[in-house]
Amino acid sequence: MPNAPGSKNSKFEIRNSKHVRSEAEGFPPLASAGATPAFAGVTSFLRKQELSPRRRGAGLVLRAVVAVVAIVWVFRGQDWGQLGRVFAGLNLWYFVLSLAIYVAGQALIGLRWWLLLRGQTISIGLWTAVKLHFLGLFYNNLMPSSIGGDLLRAWYVAKHTDKKLQAVLSVFVDRGLGFSAMTLIAVFCYLIFLRGQQLRPASPNLESRISNFEFPAIGGVWLLVGAIVFLSLLLLTRSGRALLGKAWRYVYINGTTLLNRSKDAIIIYCRMPLTILAVLGLTIFLQILVITGFWLIGLNLKIAAGARYYFVFFPIAWVFGALPISIAGIGLLEGGIREMFTRFAGASVEQALAMALCQRFIWVLASLPGAVVHLTGAHLPKDFSIDYKQAGD
Repeated sequence: MPNAPGSKNSKFEIRNSKHVRSEAEGFPPLASAGATPAFAGVTSFLRKQELSPRRRGAGLVLRAVVAVVAIVWVFRGQDWGQLGRVFAGLNLWYFVLSLAIYVAGQALIGLRWWLLLRGQTISIGLWTAVKLHFLGLFYNNLMPSSIGGDLLRAWYVAKHTDKKLQAVLSVFVDRGLGFSAMTLIAVFCYLIFLRGQQLRPASPNLESRISNFEFPAIGGVWLLVGAIVFLSLLLLTRSGRALLGKAWRYVYINGTTLLNRSKDAIIIYCRMPLTILAVLGLTIFLQILVITGFWLIGLNLKIAAGARYYFVFFPIAWVFGALPISIAGIGLLEGGIREMFTRFAGASVEQALAMALCQRFIWVLASLPGAVVHLTGAHLPKDFSIDYKQAGD
């Protein structure tokens, strides 16, 4: 039965129709004529995260170039026949079990974010938080765009609550807790299990060393030298100095804004230490769960390294792969896992690469529910309970 004009439900439906219309036009606009002052501040912050089409295109091209170069490096000189034989020995049920563990871990991350929102008395449903997390996962892992999954989650939750700042900060605090847990696991496992152990020595063959790990290191040194030369040339010209000054002002202003936002987040969440401890504990548990799933695949691939190596190597690879220099960390993750397992854990190149590719396949498959959420519109405001009562105020 249609709602009467002017009723609360009618106004809520009108707001939904506006949102659906903006969805059809692409990424939702970051401001509206009726935006409140608090929302204007948050949308201004989110708007700054968007770049002009030219800059977005340039950034995407650069990250694509890095991804291609990294993939070429990872697969250069690969024995495809041997790699195929390693994959042929993989038991499909081990892969399915690891996939199920990873999907369960992602659902727990949705629960983690929901707990942070509840700590701010933002009444979003648990199922909605999980769906939004999988939507962000889809954008992070499968969409080659400059709109990251975290920014998308921040947009959708901030659009539908009066607590705009707290909602946006919850996304970044959620990500920060994930990085903190990964660092704690890696450092703890290294100090307890690997510190002081004799690591596998590098190959004494100079040609092998250069073609393996030292080759990208030498390339990095030359890139650094080139950057220093380019910077020096800019400083020698008036237009170059003006460009550097403009860049410095941009970094300073946005860096100051980011620091202020971080300070606000620390103040807000320091008032709820029990919630933070519970969320951090949940994060450590789910990451241990996910790493255990990959350890099972490693066992089936006959990698002789013990579980302690996985709890050090995988967090390091995840942190490195999260750097925004490649599309979804393509090539960086695979190269990092291959190098660490072959150089320090005694795995063959094919075994380590098969492990890295299994992780990538699992990430892709686990991101597909986010595509379903996007295509069915399950992330639209009609699923939110946030501010429903305030819709007619």
